[in-house]
Amino acid sequence: MQDLLSSLISLLLKPYIFVPLIFPGLVVVFLVLLVIIWLERKIAAKVQLRYGPLYILKPLGGIIQTIADLLRYLFQEPIIPNSVDKIAFLLAPVMLFGLAYLPTIAIPVSPTFYAFKSDLSLLIVLALTTLAPIFTVVMGWASNNKFSLIGGLREGYLVISYEIPMFLSALSMAVLYGSLDLVDIAEAQKGIWGFFLNPVAAISMLVLMYMSTSKFPFEIPEAESEIVAGAYTEYSGIIYGLVMGASYVKLYVLSLIYAILFLGGWNPLPAFMANDPLLPGIMLFVKAFILVVIGAFLRAVYPRFRIDQAMNIGWKMALPASILAIFISLGVVMFTGGM
Repeated sequence: MQDLLSSLISLLLKPYIFVPLIFPGLVVVFLVLLVIIWLERKIAAKVQLRYGPLYILKPLGGIIQTIADLLRYLFQEPIIPNSVDKIAFLLAPVMLFGLAYLPTIAIPVSPTFYAFKSDLSLLIVLALTTLAPIFTVVMGWASNNKFSLIGGLREGYLVISYEIPMFLSALSMAVLYGSLDLVDIAEAQKGIWGFFLNPVAAISMLVLMYMSTSKFPFEIPEAESEIVAGAYTEYSGIIYGLVMGASYVKLYVLSLIYAILFLGGWNPLPAFMANDPLLPGIMLFVKAFILVVIGAFLRAVYPRFRIDQAMNIGWKMALPASILAIFISLGVVMFTGGM
């Protein structure tokens, strides 16, 4: 029995198992999902004086409300309208959630611990993040509901306006460090973080990261006062739980990428972590989680932009800023001889 347990633990610690299954993979994804939903409600309750989330089972921090919602999503009967395209209607939420989580397989935990190492890992991660929004549009179309269709189209408009500048901001760091390998990019920041070398790229990508995950003030595809729940209007039960959770998962994944590109990844490392293959992942997780918490805080303090205002931010502000970021990176490389 002890030998079997040792074998299972040894197998679990293999990078190609640990990374997609534990961290930054599925187990941590679900834990972050539960914690951030609870934390988002607590922050909003504190800022906006919402007494319910503040005082429901106060000794336990009101966590019972999040647990109750989880149980409701798990056991509520999903209602599937007769008029929907059933195959697309049911598969799109599953694909949305799965593809939001998928980029974690290419994110390194430390300089020596990763599921696979590629010279193009940054491009792989960015390419995988582009797939999930497609299924939001599919959900809006498959629902056969005018509000859902409008919400899906809004997501399509936003994707076009944020993806190009967000990717240019990320790739400007590849220009700066002369590599598309996330491990190399993180290791190059032992002395100074990318945020300080190219703050234009850092601020631009931070704003676009929140736009791409529909966090306030960019919660536009599901604007309750205008189009009910947008692309998600016809969904209920565990299916709605998947589509609601997908944006939080994508925020977590993008926060990990941002932490590697601009916040040094696992650097600087305390001495006791330096020679361990897994402990540097704690530093990476803490940085990413702080970014997720900032996204939760924005929900409580900012009103929602109109669709045209958000698209103007993408095309008229973020796109020029991301192009400028590339020139800044080129200038830094020219004057320093490369990082």
